[in-house]
Amino acid sequence: MPQPQQLYQRELSGGTLSVTTASDLPLETLFDIAERKNPKRAFLFVSKVLGRHIPVSPSTMQETYVRLAEQIPGILPGPVLFIGLAETAVGMAAGIFRAARQHIAEPVFITSTRHPVDGELLCEFKENHSHATDHLIYQPQEPQLRQRALTARTLVLIDDEATTGNTFINLLEALRNAGLIQIERVVTVTLTDWSGDALAQNSPLPVDVISLVNGRWAWSPRPDAPVPEMPSVNVTARGSWPVSQRQDWGRLGMDETSCNLTTHPVDFAGERILVLGSGEFVWQPFLLAEQLEREGAKVKFSSLTRSPIAPGHAIQSTLAFSDNYGLGIPNFVYNVAHQQFDRIIICVETAPESVCHTLLEALRQSVAPRVEVISYE
Repeated sequence: MPQPQQLYQRELSGGTLSVTTASDLPLETLFDIAERKNPKRAFLFVSKVLGRHIPVSPSTMQETYVRLAEQIPGILPGPVLFIGLAETAVGMAAGIFRAARQHIAEPVFITSTRHPVDGELLCEFKENHSHATDHLIYQPQEPQLRQRALTARTLVLIDDEATTGNTFINLLEALRNAGLIQIERVVTVTLTDWSGDALAQNSPLPVDVISLVNGRWAWSPRPDAPVPEMPSVNVTARGSWPVSQRQDWGRLGMDETSCNLTTHPVDFAGERILVLGSGEFVWQPFLLAEQLEREGAKVKFSSLTRSPIAPGHAIQSTLAFSDNYGLGIPNFVYNVAHQQFDRIIICVETAPESVCHTLLEALRQSVAPRVEVISYE
């Protein structure tokens, strides 16, 4: 007997978003809606389990990673190349990779990036609807992982959500054009999939589609709605603050990982702690947050981001400041300024001095009495 359809609808200033799904998971537990400052797409699915725009506990994030990893087929032609899409899905993809890799033949993990690093470029592709369209993918640095990537027979492509499927289509085409011609099978993994099997319909290869929920969306624009102005954040370049040479968490390939970020030797048990990653640098900060949670702290995790989102709906508070890479682009942290913590730990892959003083002062004045910066140098 078919599942009854859920209808999820939100009125935004630019129009009405409607989502229908037969999934039995209540959609309100998984995401909320916000308005993008982006004329190409007026709405944004804001995850409640991702730890990106809404602070969430590391244990909740890990439960999500495991639920998705358990759906990945157990027997896949190896080597198996996992690719996480920047910026939003970098940490999610690494978590799914960690949960799945023990059952995968010859696994290797790479993330796309908008920050050039010292390495050999594999390909470039575009995320057409994004606030920052351009992505780079590098070959793994370690020879064995590079060989696995270049001879991969299965691709596992991971993003937070698939709205049209075009990003996956663009990425698969770029990888095949870059010489990954041995690929026999593709697996896509998302929290939510609204794409209607678009990749499967446009792929010359078999595609497995994995998500927590799937369905359809429809956008009814308001004719007189103002066109949103988007900050200039489509930058793929090196900034004035150099990025750490320690690229062991994704951009230059990863197989296994452990937490290499450390804090001062303090008993954090019982403290309300917010751990903030920065942009694409979220996997090592997540591992730190996970460790602090195991040690008895009450931890939430979130991240600094270049995603421009309008206040309201899923976004209860916003802090704006300059990016820590020295690119001169605005950054934001959402749903933090209205909360209270005992301690905030900001984790960056640039020098500690790169973190904007406007952000530090705002956090110290209204959110937490102790704010510290840890650099992955």
